[in-house]
Amino acid sequence: MSTIEFNQNFHFLTESLNAFAYSLTKNSEDAKDLYQETAFRAINNRDKFRPETNFKAWTFTIMKNIFINNYRKKVKANTILDSTDNNFFIDSGSNVITNDGGRNILMNELQEMITSLEDNIRIPFIMHHEGFKYNEIAEKFDLPLGTVKSRIFFARKALKDMIKRSYGDFDLIRSLSA
Repeated sequence: MSTIEFNQNFHFLTESLNAFAYSLTKNSEDAKDLYQETAFRAINNRDKFRPETNFKAWTFTIMKNIFINNYRKKVKANTILDSTDNNFFIDSGSNVITNDGGRNILMNELQEMITSLEDNIRIPFIMHHEGFKYNEIAEKFDLPLGTVKSRIFFARKALKDMIKRSYGDFDLIRSLSA
């Protein structure tokens, strides 16, 4: 079938396709979209149409399959539109405000503890915390690798002692937060 014949046959079916699209969608805008998608797919795939078959059935099958695929996408998305105002707490969704005051105070106190460490253990500890490798820290300060590891260990130990003095038993706090 030539392109001209194909286009003439498709144009001849326009009214029938629009009516079928409306019967499927029950909405004139959706029907127009469905018709347009069908026309696009039919024209793009005209080389797949076999001339000895029924052209009307072929185009209607394309439209029906498009409609079914779109319907399945909508069902899978399961979108629920709520047009009411969110005047009630139950409708507020995920707009929950958390109070980070306690966490902020704790982080400030921990930052002060880190700042109070001696420079020779604080700086390697901070660098390691920021992602530097032991050997990178050792090269930067021209120190042996073991010394860098020891200083980071001593910084951790000093921080644990400070936390224990400020907050009591470390294991007790950990078990309460779990």
